[in-house]
Amino acid sequence: MTALTLSTAGAATLRADALVVGVAKGAKGPVVAPGAEAVDKAFDGKLATVLETLGASGAEGEVTKLPAPAGLKVPVVIAVGLGTAPEKDAAFDAEALRRAAGSASRALAGSKKAGFALPVTSVEDAEAVAEGALLGAYAFTAYQGGETKLDSKDKKNGNGPKQPLAEVALLGAKPRDKAFKAAAERAVAVVEEINRARDLINTPPNDLYPESFAAVATAAGKEHGIKVQVLDEKALVKGGFGGLLGVGQGSTHGPRLVKLAYTHPKAEKTLALVGKGITYDSGGISLKPAGHNETMKCDMSGAAAVFATVVAAARLGLQVNVTGWLALAENMPSGNATRPGDVLRMYSGKTVEVLNTDAEGRLVLGDALTRASEENPDAIVDVATLTGAMVLALGHRTFGIMANDDAFRTSIHEIAEEVGEASWPMPLPADLRKGMDSPTADIANMGERMGGGLVAGLFLQEFVGEGIAWAHLDIAGPAFHEGAPYGYTPKGGTGSAVRTLVKLAERTAAGDLG
Repeated sequence: MTALTLSTAGAATLRADALVVGVAKGAKGPVVAPGAEAVDKAFDGKLATVLETLGASGAEGEVTKLPAPAGLKVPVVIAVGLGTAPEKDAAFDAEALRRAAGSASRALAGSKKAGFALPVTSVEDAEAVAEGALLGAYAFTAYQGGETKLDSKDKKNGNGPKQPLAEVALLGAKPRDKAFKAAAERAVAVVEEINRARDLINTPPNDLYPESFAAVATAAGKEHGIKVQVLDEKALVKGGFGGLLGVGQGSTHGPRLVKLAYTHPKAEKTLALVGKGITYDSGGISLKPAGHNETMKCDMSGAAAVFATVVAAARLGLQVNVTGWLALAENMPSGNATRPGDVLRMYSGKTVEVLNTDAEGRLVLGDALTRASEENPDAIVDVATLTGAMVLALGHRTFGIMANDDAFRTSIHEIAEEVGEASWPMPLPADLRKGMDSPTADIANMGERMGGGLVAGLFLQEFVGEGIAWAHLDIAGPAFHEGAPYGYTPKGGTGSAVRTLVKLAERTAAGDLG
């Protein structure tokens, strides 16, 4: 993990490999952002002119590298675009700062230390820059860099995979101020857990399967004082968890239900989080078509987000009880796999006719939602890469929010927007429920094709305990990024929803559940 320091040095005196400054789009060309005054002075007040000559405009995500002039202790200046400059005396948007810092960090891969002199006028600004820089410095290299006779020469020549920026020195913050220190510590804790989630999502499915995921959770529980309980196949059979067992029975890697419980002695509220943890999804007997299998290691992104959130809550010492439920299974076709037409008896006692074995996430979540409801938490939020229909509706960068309580849904949407995670509230139309009527069982796991993401939400609602506020986050779009990196978003697992869930836990601790 990249180190973070609140530097006492000024932009002109900091010794580092590079110095990052902001540039925005002005009415007549690029405008140097606050924080870069000393750098602009070193360029004789012509930094904006130099950048414009080089083609820079200040557009979001734009990175321009310049050799540093005399008067600075760094060899390189990196100007990163912040987007349109705000009105006079207005601050830059926190998400703009976060993305700019992320873009700069990615450009600095292979460097040991960089100073970030972006606009910081508040604790919130400092935390946004810290988060963006640390998130942007992420790289998944666990399976790269193996030494062989053929590539050892290339590695010596520096042609191997670059390591992330080693240290972020944040300028403009107040190192001795308790609020700034707390913001920096929070940023480190939250980003480290987001990156833990990213690592899990990116891990190949031959190494990450239900049992090994459960082992990772158990180890983290011991480290951070979280009570962990793992239900293996025998315990799931004994408990009647028909959804988890039905999905997992086609694999040689049996399913698991993992409970992580973080408790605070002064907590007055309990938040339950439920994560879909399909460590690999072939579609089962309803096999996915060619071209849709290659990224299905990411189908446990919801469970990774829940796991990361519980650990982050423990590290931050939040005054709220947070319980995470990881519904882990591998969905594979085999002679023992669940068939379309089979009927499963869920943990709730409700029977489900399986019309499509690729609609498996709702089955494992149904069991976990019922089990979580038994403990009567104040609220339940489930997180899942659940439907392609949600990607069609909202695209690859926005997750959908459904809930049985409008105020709770609104609160989560506002929180997501605040922390910089794009989301959108979605309805649960009662008329779509009829499409899941089954002549054989209490409910089918499929309904109408149109509005499929909403149908999945209606299915999950059937397994939530009466009187419990519940929300469903369908993160199928933003959980795994297949394109080129941008801002602080890497290629591969993103850790989507962790920031929203951590902020929700903080709000719950403060008595503002919504």
